[in-house]
Amino acid sequence: MERERHDDTDRLRVSDREREEVVEVLGKAVTEGRITLDEYTERAGAAHASQTRGELARLTTDLPDAPGRTLGRTTGALAPTPEKLMAVFGNEVRKGTWTAPELIEARAIFGDCRIELHEAELSARVIRIDADAIFGNVTVVVPEGTDVRLTGSAVFGNKKSKLTGPVTPGSPVIEVTCRAIFGDVTVRAPRKRWWS
Repeated sequence: MERERHDDTDRLRVSDREREEVVEVLGKAVTEGRITLDEYTERAGAAHASQTRGELARLTTDLPDAPGRTLGRTTGALAPTPEKLMAVFGNEVRKGTWTAPELIEARAIFGDCRIELHEAELSARVIRIDADAIFGNVTVVVPEGTDVRLTGSAVFGNKKSKLTGPVTPGSPVIEVTCRAIFGDVTVRAPRKRWWS
C-alpha cells in the first residue's frame, strides 16, 4: 500500500517552482564539489525538462540537500530562512529598500549576483552571506565603515574587500563566507554619483 502511494506521488506533475528548487540544490552541489560543472549542466537541463516528481527526484537522489530529504539532525534552534539569489548565465540583483534577513545565499555560475545592503534594513546585528562564484561574480555593497569579515577561498579567482575607511563603532557585522572558482567575490562601498 505504501509503495503504491509513493508511485502515485512520483507520477504527479511538477511546477516551475519545484524545478527551480532542484536547480538551486544542483547549483549548491557544484559549488561544494559534489558534482562537476558538466553534471550540473546536464542535470539542470533535465530538471527544466522534467514533467513528473519522479523524474525530478532522480536528479538529486545522490545529494544530501535534495528537496524533501531530512538529514536527521536537529539543533534545537530554528535555522534562519535564507534569502536566495541564483544567477546561472544571467544576473540577480537585490537593491533598494528591502529587509535583509540574517542569512543570504548567493550563487553565481557563469553569472553575476549583486547584494546592495547600503539602503537595506538589516533584520539582525550580524548578517551572514554565503557567496559562491563559479566563472561568475558576487558583489556585496555596504556603507563605508561597516564591519565586514570576509573569509573563504579563491581558486583562480579573487576574494577582496575594497573598503578603505575604519570600522564605525556599533556598526552591523557582515560576515561573508565565499568560494570563488574562476570567479570573484567583492565587498565594496556604494559608488559616488557625479551629482551628489
